[in-house]
Amino acid sequence: MSLYDVPITKLSGIGEKRAALFRKLGIVSVGDMITYYPRSYDNWSAVTAVADIEPDTVCVVKAKVATPVNNIRISGGRTMAKLSVCDDTGYLNLVFFNNKYISSMLRYGETYLFMGRVAYDKYGYQMVSPEFNKLSDSAIITPIYHLTAGLNNHMMIRAAKESLSMLPREMRDPLPDDIRNRYELCDLSFALNNVHFPVDLNAMERARHRLIFEELLMLNLGMRLTKSKSNEQTAMHFTADHTAEFIKNLPFTLTGAQQRAVDDCVRDMRDKPSPMNRLIQGDVGSGKTAVCAAICYHTVKNGCQAAFMAPTEILARQHYETFQRMFAHTDVCVELLTGSMTAAEKRKTRARVESGEIDIVVGTHALVSESTVFAKLGCAITDEQHRFGVAQRARLAAKGEHPHVLVLSATPIPRTLGLIIYGDLDITIIDELPPGRTEVDTYLIGTDKRERALGFLKQQVEEGRQCYIVCPLVEEGEGADELLNANDYAAELMLGAFRDISVGILHGKMKPKDKENVMAQFAANEISVLVSTTVVEVGVDVKNATVMMIENAERFGLSTLHQLRGRVGRGQYKSYCILVSDNQGENTEQRLGVMCRTNNGFEIADMDLKLRGPGDFFGNRQHGLPQLSIADFSDADTLAQSQEAAEYILRISPDLSGEALRPLRAKIRKLFETTENSMN
Repeated sequence: MSLYDVPITKLSGIGEKRAALFRKLGIVSVGDMITYYPRSYDNWSAVTAVADIEPDTVCVVKAKVATPVNNIRISGGRTMAKLSVCDDTGYLNLVFFNNKYISSMLRYGETYLFMGRVAYDKYGYQMVSPEFNKLSDSAIITPIYHLTAGLNNHMMIRAAKESLSMLPREMRDPLPDDIRNRYELCDLSFALNNVHFPVDLNAMERARHRLIFEELLMLNLGMRLTKSKSNEQTAMHFTADHTAEFIKNLPFTLTGAQQRAVDDCVRDMRDKPSPMNRLIQGDVGSGKTAVCAAICYHTVKNGCQAAFMAPTEILARQHYETFQRMFAHTDVCVELLTGSMTAAEKRKTRARVESGEIDIVVGTHALVSESTVFAKLGCAITDEQHRFGVAQRARLAAKGEHPHVLVLSATPIPRTLGLIIYGDLDITIIDELPPGRTEVDTYLIGTDKRERALGFLKQQVEEGRQCYIVCPLVEEGEGADELLNANDYAAELMLGAFRDISVGILHGKMKPKDKENVMAQFAANEISVLVSTTVVEVGVDVKNATVMMIENAERFGLSTLHQLRGRVGRGQYKSYCILVSDNQGENTEQRLGVMCRTNNGFEIADMDLKLRGPGDFFGNRQHGLPQLSIADFSDADTLAQSQEAAEYILRISPDLSGEALRPLRAKIRKLFETTENSMN
């Protein structure tokens, strides 16, 4: 029996009530506990002599209890326990609050290891509520787990120890011997035991490296198998190329990169035995929408329907309006379908989609609901790929009989990540901007220059232009005191320097209709200055906007800053991005300095990965990839090794068939269970 089939309640001390707390952490079974890896470790081996400790540092002291515990009652009905400990070099005071068991836990004359932050006052050095262990039972390196209310680290340690004791003596390693030997990886038993309870730092590092490698390898293989499975489907072949007649009627000329993207799609739809499964990746303003419009026209003229799914209603409506203009002089019918439409409106639109009256439908998640049925879906397009996932675009594609799939992304992804993130897609990069798109000049200023910057915004408004101001918070009390919030900022402008200027506010807590009204007013130049949160990052195309001012810029990732900057410079006027930050940290100066040096999204993405890791690209698992237990994408060396190993394995066995690779395929299936991305 697999340990994933053994409920967590089989462990001692875990009944139904405590099991519910473990479930909050995603731990349902003993197997889940084994693969719930520590987030960090306490290293008890680095002992500091009392004479060498420094204030405001965390350290480990090996010391003897030198005085009995003195329990004192203090205000509010609380208790404080005080005692002194010593080693050969000096004395250290310990303080514990509201712990009535300290006197029985720390015995006079016995020696313990104490770990905590050291402070200094008139009574000498002091640790408040340190962790401690007896010398006899203290592990050199102690695991620290992510917790939830009601579970402490000691409970997690007990559960992990008992779970590991249930592992079979002989474990079948999912990594083939030749892979382990080639990349000098430890075996699975050693890895699992030492990732939780390492015998030393070297063992911990070897264990983590092996498990990170394995997880990245599974992800690589899983994404590539997904791609190969889609290649087994039979495509609808669009033999006649209708894109040229559409492009000829556009009021502008496509760039070379746009034309290459169109050609790639047409070739896929005509020549590939399987459906097109392509990503078009291009920086903000590179003209992906025009490429999509040409492909939608091509689809319709080949007798099929096209669906275009955007992540927000604002963005869906923007694309709908753009398509309406582009298809105005054709016989192609374009309609909008979003969640905020009335039930009657949705019913009417869906009936026309099902009858085939509507050729192209633009919408949000409403497109993938069960009640949306297509007459003949030939091409399914999803915009802003990082906000959807493999499973969501698969649900849209499932609305037709193996339709062609096109995915768009304006978020530049570092090249080191591309093969994994888009492992199931062919990739086209639009790497040039259309004529008329001017580079945005970017400046970094401190808050002492804010009034001057606001004066510049006022000057731009007086010249007829419009401006954005982005704040990290919606309202007061959401975060740290020094962070600015959009509500108060807008109010101050309206009552102060901008009292004669139309100021609007936009944030995610507003109702969809209210957001749309504000955006419509801004697009119509009825609002001159829009104070917003990052909800404005996508979905806004106002050619008259020339300034993007971002407060507390250090709080945003580079990719987010780059997306925000892309909201200006979309028209004929010179445009500017002003980053406001007083943070003087070296990392902040590096990051924000990159924004001032370059407008190249890929260069910015590479720096973001280097400095912040992958979180900023995907946030809240928006990428739709499986939930990783231990790996991330910032370990470029291990990432490259895992990609190399995946290619080697697939050369030997493209479908991972054969008894030797059965454990490997089982692990991949387990990893991908969380994404509805079945490989069966």
